[in-house]
Amino acid sequence: MPPVVRFAPSPTGFLHIGGVHTALFNWLFARHEGGEFRLRIENTDTNREVDTATEQIQESLSWLGLDWDGELTFQLDRMERCREEAQRLVAEDRAYEDEGAIRMRMPDEGTTAWDDLIRGGIEWENERLDDLVIVRADGRPTYNFASPIEDWLDGITHVLRGDDHVSNTPKQIQILQSLSAPLPEYGHLANILGPDGKKLSKRHGATSVEEFREQGYIPEALVNFLALLGWSYDDKTTVMSRDELVERFTLDRVGASPAVFDFQKLDWLNGVYLRELPSGEYADRLLGYLREQGYEWDEELVRKAAPLVQEKIATLAEFPAFAGFFFGAVEPDAALLDGAVLEHAEQSLADLEPFTAESIEQSLRVLAERLELKPREAFQPIRVAVTGSKISPGLFESIELLGRERTLERIRRAREAGA
Repeated sequence: MPPVVRFAPSPTGFLHIGGVHTALFNWLFARHEGGEFRLRIENTDTNREVDTATEQIQESLSWLGLDWDGELTFQLDRMERCREEAQRLVAEDRAYEDEGAIRMRMPDEGTTAWDDLIRGGIEWENERLDDLVIVRADGRPTYNFASPIEDWLDGITHVLRGDDHVSNTPKQIQILQSLSAPLPEYGHLANILGPDGKKLSKRHGATSVEEFREQGYIPEALVNFLALLGWSYDDKTTVMSRDELVERFTLDRVGASPAVFDFQKLDWLNGVYLRELPSGEYADRLLGYLREQGYEWDEELVRKAAPLVQEKIATLAEFPAFAGFFFGAVEPDAALLDGAVLEHAEQSLADLEPFTAESIEQSLRVLAERLELKPREAFQPIRVAVTGSKISPGLFESIELLGRERTLERIRRAREAGA
């Protein structure tokens, strides 16, 4: 029987990358096994904030390509059924009323055990289980009651979630057994740690899908990177497409030890994916990102600049700082300018024909020889004058794209500033 799994986030704000990691492993498992991946919002009320968070969760998963099966469901929709089941347990003396709330009787002897899909056999001493409130005095079922009931009603066969839920599992097993409901198989994924070995949080950098998107990462790279946190195909394969991940993903290769979120590795992997994009698609992605971030730069110029940066930047967010000189004025550091070099450069480029990267390079190399300077020594003040930075896309290609008029104007202004 194909598995049915679920991702059940709380609508408390932006989707945390730890939650995405859990969603991804559920999705990969379901897709590999030909099963279903369900999305459930574990809310106990409705308000504007819940609506906003729910939209953000769906948008984040959609952007990553983690499609879900069936309709989006809400825990709130099952509240009445949960209250009915709680009353049934009271009638069967498996639960009792306590100051308006309903508590379930938990065993105080023996153990509750399960064969964890990630961690192997786990036994929980029942004496550690207090009688659990399953319905609050205000009539709202608690998480540990509503969640397993929904798993039962939704036909969930495998519950894959973070290891912070290990202590909830014996409670939920006891509840399902009391309801004579089938038990899903449980697997608990290890935490994701920051580079300092502590649980990943904002002090380490971006933590939500929205933040990673704003920082110019693309979904293919982020999915590939997250898949490698706690799972590996072998000891050497790093770059894998979504289809390859689906084909290769199995739970027996998921580790029980925490994984470290290496931001530098993500940068590297994102750069790999960006460089492998066809040039037209790269320009499309770049334009889409810039529009999302509020840049209204000329589309044609962005498309012309894209090939100059594709091999140079690791994230789309680096483009404005790296290539923004194409779209606005620059303020070069006067200390890095050389008036004599700039004067000669201005003369060399003023009447150059054709004004192409190839002829520009030839002209400026001849200039460097004439001034008895190494190319780097001659080119740096020109680069700073034209781009405003010591680091930029290819100098000759950049000058061609800027055009003669804008290039000469910048050289002239820089020469005057550095005089």
